[in-house]
Amino acid sequence: SCRPSLCDKVITMFRTIVLALALVGASAFAPVRPAASPRAAVVVSETKSDLVELAGKCNPAVKFFDPLNLAEQEFWGDSNEATIAFLRYSEIKHGRIAMFAFVGFIAGSNGVRWPWAMTLEGTPFPTDAAPGAQWDALPSAAKWQIVCFAAIFELWSEGAMKTHYMKGGKAGEFPSFKDSEVALPHPVPFDLFDPFGFSKKASAEKKAAGLVKEINNGRLAQIGIMAFLAEAKVPGSVPLLAGCVKPYDGDSMAPFLSNFDMFNL
Repeated sequence: SCRPSLCDKVITMFRTIVLALALVGASAFAPVRPAASPRAAVVVSETKSDLVELAGKCNPAVKFFDPLNLAEQEFWGDSNEATIAFLRYSEIKHGRIAMFAFVGFIAGSNGVRWPWAMTLEGTPFPTDAAPGAQWDALPSAAKWQIVCFAAIFELWSEGAMKTHYMKGGKAGEFPSFKDSEVALPHPVPFDLFDPFGFSKKASAEKKAAGLVKEINNGRLAQIGIMAFLAEAKVPGSVPLLAGCVKPYDGDSMAPFLSNFDMFNL
């Protein structure tokens, strides 16, 4: 028998972790689903030519730009098509996180905060601090809640896909909570993407155009959030933001530095 690829091993690992997270403590109440019918092997068909075509739609001026020649690589001994799928999904995912960060940075810089206290002891959220300092002020328990929340979504996105993006699935697709082969211990009424079903009847052309817009917005957000962080750390380093970003003397790349030591919990 042939040795399974790294992609197969990773998918199996993620499915196992997601099942453990989803069913721990509630296995007695989890519905038993019938075994899924076997699916035919999926052929991964996304190639470099697809990237070239997509690049032209995203930016007709720059078009395809790959100075590191990543589009011709075969990561971890897998196929070139699987590698391209990994790169595409990675860009989409990083763009989405950057958009969250960009909006969050603007909100925090303008004093937008939750109306309740930051801690159970009644400590309020900082009102006149840079976004980095606002994060540093959070107790480590609150930071862990945020990190674990993001980790659960990450595990779900990798392990609950009907067809993994490296094996023929759609790049950028987030698995449904309501229609998944991974049984959850309780019903989840809304999906993360399109929770109210507004785009359910959208045409394939409209969805494709929306993905191009999302990729472009994500790229701009990645540039924007790094510009914010640079200007906050070194005032004047981004001339267009001079005087617009509050200085921050902490370390944005060490998010637990102020109140957490991984070797001394």
